[in-house]
Order: sequence, then structure tokens, then C-alpha cells
Amino acid sequence: MSTRRIAFQGELGANSHEACTDHFPDYEPRPYPAFEEAFDAVKSGECQLGMIPIENSIMGRVTDVHHLMPASGLKIVGERFKPIHFQLMANPGVKLEDVRTVASMPIALGQCRRTLKRLKLAEEAAGDTAGAARQLAERPDPTRAAIAPALAAEIYGLEILLRDIEDEHNNTTRFLVMTADRDPPPPSFTDPCVTSFVFRVRNMPAALYKALGGFATNGVNMTKLESYMIEGNFLATQFYADVEGHPEDRNVVFAFEELAFYSKEMKILGVYPAHPFRTTMAEAAD
Repeated sequence: MSTRRIAFQGELGANSHEACTDHFPDYEPRPYPAFEEAFDAVKSGECQLGMIPIENSIMGRVTDVHHLMPASGLKIVGERFKPIHFQLMANPGVKLEDVRTVASMPIALGQCRRTLKRLKLAEEAAGDTAGAARQLAERPDPTRAAIAPALAAEIYGLEILLRDIEDEHNNTTRFLVMTADRDPPPPSFTDPCVTSFVFRVRNMPAALYKALGGFATNGVNMTKLESYMIEGNFLATQFYADVEGHPEDRNVVFAFEELAFYSKEMKILGVYPAHPFRTTMAEAAD
């Protein structure tokens, strides 16, 4: 029987790898160096799914993904929210007081600044959190440590000296689950769902205001709206948006009709079940 595979960007032991194993334990995780390669693996059928980070609660959106998604031909079939935790790890037998330098990707180092300052550790930038752990395992050094997810310590045979050293414990990354299926099964109408889409408004005064007015008048909650330039043109702006609801819901139908009237392009990227974490966030906000 053939093994089902799920693609992610990064090295084995990265946060995206953890997201794959947490949410799709029956799939074999496949690492790819770049997001474009992970997308291509799903498009070619080499992998059946992709686990792609789109935004982080502290660092914001993942820019490359916003540019790749619309032209990829892939569909979003799910979302997952993953709390991000960083571990300080070293070679077996190394004591915390012997460590002088810590390596990780700059974002991870920045998110663990308080602990590193308290320990007075020198910082060394690496291209990937899991990559820093792998390199430490390949070249043991009792004065060095790495910051990476717990899975990296397990994979590369390192020992965790300090757990969950991130400064902000609400650090969360939202992942999108992607498929090459052009017509994936729609979510149940009885369950909360999310519709993601991109659009470009017409070149006319107040076009964006008018295009979005239909969501307000029809009571459709828009949970995400972001703009980004395309084609290297300051005047060519595309918008990415998430709304609560199904495109066939009566109020969403009317909102999309108004959006289409003021837009020259509009493409639905996916309709998928809302992850339960959204309810947790809403309750916390209240």
C-alpha cells in the first residue's frame, strides 16, 4: 500500500514538521528547502497534502506564501493553529553553565531574548531552527547550544536544557492545509467554516470601500484582510481575505456579488472547516 505524504518547508524537526505529525500522524512528513518546492510537491502528486504556515501571532504574515498561493492551483482544505514553543538544547551530558553560544534562526533568537539575556549567551544566526539542532548534533561542542522545537531534540539526539523559553507564551502560527484536488469535498453546512479568497479592485475612487461594503450590509464577518503588491508594480495591489461562512450561504452570496461588481479579479482559494482554536480566541477576546 502506498504511503500518503504531506509536504512542509524546512528541515526535519522544524515547527512545520511538528504541525504535520500533530495533525496528520498517518501521513509521512516530507521536508523541502523552499516554499515553492513544497507547493510543487503537492502539485505533482509527490505529496497528497501540504502544511503551509501563513501567519504568526507575533511576526505577522509569511510573505512568500501569499505570493505563491494564488498561482499555485492548490486548494485550501483545512487550517491548523499551533502554539510555538522553543527549547534550549545541547549535546548529551552538556551542562547549562558550560554553554557560551546559542544558534538558531534570527526570529527564534529574537523571541527568546529575555532568557538569552539572563543567561548571557552569545547569539549565532542559523537558517533554520531544526538546522541549528542538526548542525550541533553533527559537530558536538560542549560550549554550544541550539534553540529549536522539542521534536528536533528527539530526532538529532540532543538533550533539552531549558523548556519553553519563548518570551511570549501566546506565540501561535496558523497553518493552511493544501491539496492539488481541484474539487475537494466541501465542509458540512452545519459546521462553522471559513472561505479564503484573493481579489483586485477596479481602478476607481473608493473601490475597496464599495467592494467590502457588501460584507457589512449582509452581516458577513471578515476575519482577515491583507494587501500586497504584485508584478513589482506599486499600483498593482492584490488583497487576501478570510470570511466566516460558505460561498453558498445566502448572505455570503450577496456579499460576493457586490465584491465582484467592484473587482476586476476574484478567486476563491478554499472553503474549509473553521479550526476549534478560533472559538478559543474569540472567548479569550471577550
